[in-house]
Order: sequence, then C-alpha cells, then structure tokens
Amino acid sequence: MTKVGPERFWNFQTAIPEVRWPALPAPAAAATLALLYQFEATQWLPAEQLLRLQLRQLDQVLRHAYATTPCYRERWAGIYDPSLPLTLDRVAALPLLTRRDLQDNYEHLKSETVPAGHGSAGEASTSGATGSPVRVLKTQLCLLFWNAFTLREHRWHRRDLRRRLAVIRSGVAAGESRSWGPATDGLVDTGPAVMLPMGDDVDTQLRWLEQQNPEYLLTYPSNAAELAMASLARGVRLPRLLEVRTFGELLAPEMRESCRKAWGVRVTDLYSANEVGYIALQCPSHEHYHVQSEGVLVEILDEQGRPCAPGQVGRVVVTDLHNFATPLVRYEIGDYAEAGDACACGRGLPVLLRIIGRVRNMLVTADGKRYWPALRIGEFTDIAPVLQSQLVQTAYDLVEWRLVTAVPTTADQEARLRERMLSRLPSGFRLKFEYLHRIPRSAGGKYEDFISEIAAPLRS
Repeated sequence: MTKVGPERFWNFQTAIPEVRWPALPAPAAAATLALLYQFEATQWLPAEQLLRLQLRQLDQVLRHAYATTPCYRERWAGIYDPSLPLTLDRVAALPLLTRRDLQDNYEHLKSETVPAGHGSAGEASTSGATGSPVRVLKTQLCLLFWNAFTLREHRWHRRDLRRRLAVIRSGVAAGESRSWGPATDGLVDTGPAVMLPMGDDVDTQLRWLEQQNPEYLLTYPSNAAELAMASLARGVRLPRLLEVRTFGELLAPEMRESCRKAWGVRVTDLYSANEVGYIALQCPSHEHYHVQSEGVLVEILDEQGRPCAPGQVGRVVVTDLHNFATPLVRYEIGDYAEAGDACACGRGLPVLLRIIGRVRNMLVTADGKRYWPALRIGEFTDIAPVLQSQLVQTAYDLVEWRLVTAVPTTADQEARLRERMLSRLPSGFRLKFEYLHRIPRSAGGKYEDFISEIAAPLRS
C-alpha cells in the first residue's frame, strides 16, 4: 500500500518517539490513512455499487439537512419524504441549489446543529467560475477528506514526496515550508515546498523557478503555459522537473503540449472547488478525470435538467456527501463538463472527459510582460455588495470592471473599490466601471472573470 514508485516508499512519521517502526501516526493522521486504505478498494468497485454506497451516505446528508436546515425544510416541502428509501430518481426530484441561492440564503443554509464528531466549523469563501462570491461552513471532517484525496492524488501519480515542490499561486506568501502541506503534515516525510505568490510577471517567475530547480511545479494552467512559452523563447530548461500539476481553471490540450515541448514533462490536472473540495482527479493512465465518488455525487445535466450521455456537455451539479455544517445538495457550481464513458483503467469512478468551465486570460502590458490576474472577488465584498465581477482589458493601460451588485454602489464605495483594485494591478493601469444586471457566459459555456481583448506586442 505504501509504495509510491519503483523501490520508493513513503516514510511515515510517528507520534510516539519510542516507536520508530512501524510508525504510529497521530490520531488525525491515522484517520486520513484509514480513509486512504478504503479508497484503495472502493476505486475498483463497479459503478452501480459505488452509487449504492453514495446513496447510503446521501440519505444521512438529506435527513440531516431536512431536520436542521431551515432553507431545505422550506424548499423540499412536499418533495422529500425521509421515510421513503432514497433512490437516484428521488434525488433528481430535489430542486437545484444555485450560487445565487447560496448567496441569498447563506444563514438559512447553515445547519442548526452540527454533529459533534465532525469537529469545529470554519468559513470558506470563493468566487468560482461564475465570479459570484459564496460562503460555506466546513468542518474538520471536510478537511480530513480533503487530505485523504490529496494523498490519493499523490499515490495515483506515483510522486516521490521527498523531492522539492514549487508552488506559484495566489493566496500564498513567498518563502519555504518544510512539508508539502496539511495532507502530509504529521504523516509522511516530504521534501521542502517553496512558494511564490502570483503578483510577479512571468519572466520573474521563470527566473525564480530556475533558481529553485524543483522536481514538481504546482500552478494554474494558463500560468504554466506562459512559463513554458517563456522557457522555449529563452532556451531555459528545468533539468530536474518531473511533473507540472495544475488546478483552478480549464486545462486546454495546447497547455499540456507547451509543457511537454518546454520541459519534457507530463501535466497532471485536478478539479476542485472551495465549496465542496475535490470533485475529480486526473486518471493515472489517461488525461481525463475520475469523479471522487467517496466525497461527492456529481451530475452532468443538459439544459432540460436531464443526465448527459457520454460525449455530451452539460452543467456540473455537485452534492457534498460529508459537509453537515452547510449541506450542499444538488449544487449547480457554475461549470460545464463533458460526461465520459467507463474508463479502460478499470476504476468504477465516473469519468469526466474534460472540464469546460473555468478559464482566465493573462493581463498584458505594453512592454510585453504578462501577469496572472489573481483577483479574488471575495476581497471586495466587504466594501460593496458585489454579486458578479468580470475584468476586461481593453487597452494596454485600461481595464473595464463589469459589476453586478445587489444594490447600487455609493460614490464612496466605488472610490474604495477603485483604490483596492488598482492596488492589485500593475502600476500605470486605469480602471473604468460598468454596472450590469447580469454577466453572461460565452457561447462555449465558459465564464471568464478576466478577459484580455488585446494581443501581446511582439518582443525582441
């Protein structure tokens, strides 16, 4: 079970100094391992058996939500009957929960009583694919499952955890950590993780990567593609790099190819959301994704609300199977995905052929530098009631900020929004406001919270 690669083993940490082998991890780490042990078996179950197990767990979620959550008691009146056996048809009869529903009914979607065994609850927020900020409460149990799925992802892709991980993303501080993060803390020895926030331009990031010379890189797909193109242009090689890991937006095939050309490495993608955790992980044998059925029930629905057949593109609807603090039942997350057929790898976990929902462009300056627009809309809701947000770069020094707000903003709010947004952009940019009733998706079903309408200038 512990083998990660050919003749490589995970080195488990012990919570009892006198017991070095076999290691005895602390209780929380041991619980993570217990889940991982079960995942090793459940991934191979037939799809029908996985669904039966999901419905068994979902029955607990629905009973709890109906009994302790005011919003669900009202929404499900006359539809849900806890005395009846739960079937997929009865689940499909429940109304969808939209992001706007979650925004408008946050307090009424919180459970009045969280089971004690789930641990304390804390608030998580996200802007997500539609640019609409939402909040949820998540328990320590949710974090436990997150850690277990993280370890599964490491195992699937046979990573040597003793190596160096470089992370370039928003929300981190520059520096170095002795471990790869919460999933491995107190459980498995790892190499260091070095971090760089997204504020620097691509050339600066590439120089930093050269200095760090990591075996693994974790960043956003569009940022990885920009780094790869810059590497090709400058003739830069990252000789120790083994894998690029991506998350947070659409990973297009050309992005994978750019990384292969630049560094000769594979790209491994994952699909997650702050509200529900891991949704799908890239198959170890293919470039499509396996739904993480032990944590979520995923439906891909067409515009009439019917399940999509393999090869059809539809809306992603997710039900969290373990969040009893803010139960999310049939939550329309705002993404689109293509349903897939059973995977040749033999896993019974459902397949998503591709994720279509989350794409972000790069901000371009007049001197040809590109920046990742790491502008989380949750950073602005303390100033004004922002419901949706989209930034559109219309000139090398001008960004148009399209906003949907619950009520009109005041002059003071707009001034504060302007000041904060400009502090997030490279110096020299101007900002223009445009207020809308709704920000639509593109013809391809995508929502881009940043769009650049200009091309990068040619660079010598």
